[in-house]
Amino acid sequence: VQLQASGGGLVQAGGSLRLSCAASGRTFSAYDMGWFRQAPGKEREFVAAANWSGNGRYYTDSVKDRFTISRDNAKNTLYLQMNNLRPEDTAVYYCAAGSIRLGYQSEASYIYWGQGTLVTVSS
Repeated sequence: VQLQASGGGLVQAGGSLRLSCAASGRTFSAYDMGWFRQAPGKEREFVAAANWSGNGRYYTDSVKDRFTISRDNAKNTLYLQMNNLRPEDTAVYYCAAGSIRLGYQSEASYIYWGQGTLVTVSS
């Protein structure tokens, strides 16, 4: 499956952005999906994941109650609604497809990766 992330940009602290990840090539609903991010000078880290139906959703503690992951299987698209953004959310955000039965926080659980979209939050 090919993944194309979009929606990044520059926003002030406290603002909102919605990232999208468009999938093509294989059956989108066959895959669990995740969002990861990599801040400058840091390793890539898990942000959020959704199982194939979207009913199971998982978040890293730092984004709980601020970010919402969702998916529209009819549109082959994954979303990440990000509210109350903070400067520490600045990073390149990547979407990924795989099987979260192997552990939703592990990069090894994801087979396909998008190219990343940059989110910059100014203070």
